[in-house]
Amino acid sequence: MLSERRLEVLRAIVQDYVGTEEPVGSKALTERHRLGVSPATVRNDMAVLEDEGFIAQPHTSAGRIPTDKGYRLFVDKLAGVKPLSSPERRAIQNFLDGAVDLDDVVGRTVRLLAQLTRQVAVVQYPSLTRSTVRHVELLALAPARLMLVLITDTGRVEQRLIDCQVPFGETSLADLRARLNSRVVGRRFADVPQLVQDLPESFEQDDRGTVSTVLSVLLETLVEETEERLMIGGTANLTRFGHDFPLTIRPVLEALEEHVVMLKLLGEAKDSGMTVRIGHENAHEGLASTSVVTVGYGSGDEAVAKLGVVGPTRMDYPGTMGAVRAVARYVGQILAES
Repeated sequence: MLSERRLEVLRAIVQDYVGTEEPVGSKALTERHRLGVSPATVRNDMAVLEDEGFIAQPHTSAGRIPTDKGYRLFVDKLAGVKPLSSPERRAIQNFLDGAVDLDDVVGRTVRLLAQLTRQVAVVQYPSLTRSTVRHVELLALAPARLMLVLITDTGRVEQRLIDCQVPFGETSLADLRARLNSRVVGRRFADVPQLVQDLPESFEQDDRGTVSTVLSVLLETLVEETEERLMIGGTANLTRFGHDFPLTIRPVLEALEEHVVMLKLLGEAKDSGMTVRIGHENAHEGLASTSVVTVGYGSGDEAVAKLGVVGPTRMDYPGTMGAVRAVARYVGQILAES
C-alpha cells in the first residue's frame, strides 16, 4: 500500500496532467501543490510511483504521466465525486423537464451528457425485461378492427393494429380491457403470458377467437420490444482528444458504432451503482485507450438501464462521475413521474 503522502503526489500528478495535458515534473508539483515536502522528496516519491507502475515517463528528460493503474488508484481513493453547481443542476432539470416521450427523454439525455462532460454520451433505453405494464388500452377503429396500445412503467408506448375475424362489440371490448388490465398492470413482462393464458375461456364462445387474437398480438409485442437499444451522441468530442489516443481514434469510433459492443459493456456493469472502467479494463480492444463511466437509472430503487460516457483515460474523473450521477438521478425522477 502506498503511503498517504505518495497518494497525494499521485493525486497531484493526475490533476495536473488532466488539466495541462503535459507530463508533470517534480518542480512543477512542488510549485502548484502544498505537499509539505522538498522537491527532492517528491522526486523520490515519483520514482517509487514509477517503479510500482502508477506513473510512467513518456520520453527521456520529460515529466511523468499517470498509467491506467495510476488512474485506477486515483478513482478508487476519491473521497467523493465533484458536486454540480446550482446553475448546472437547474439547467439539467429545465432541459430534461421539457421531454414529451421516452425517445425525447433519451435524446435529450444524450445531448445533455455530451455537453456537460464534453465526452461521448451513451444512454441505454429502459430494458423491457425489467419493465412492468402500466396500462393496456384497446380502441375500436372499425367493427372488426382494433388498436392495442401498451404503456410501460418507463414511459414506453407501443401501438399495434388488430384485424379481427368478426366484429367485436363495444361492451365486449370494455370487458376485455378491464379484465386484461386487472391481470397485467404492475406485472413484469415475463409474467404476462402465464397471467393471461386462460383469459379467452372466461368469455362467451363467439368472442373467444377475438380475445385470443388480441392476446397473441399483445404477447408478440412484449417479445418484439425486449430488444435492447441505445443512443450515442457527442462522438465529435473525440476529435478534441486526438493526441490522447495512440496513432488514431479509428478503433474507438469503430467500437462505438458496434452497438452490440456498447450494450455488452453496459451489461458488464453488474449493479446500478457507479462503475468506472479504465483503459485495458475494457475488454474490447478498440476501447483500450478510453475510460468508460456508467451508472444505472430507473423509476424506483431498481435500475432499468444504464447511461454514461466514453472518453480518453486523461479524464476529469470527479467532474465526469458527478455529472453522470446527477443526470441519472434526474432521468429516474422523470420516469417515475411520467
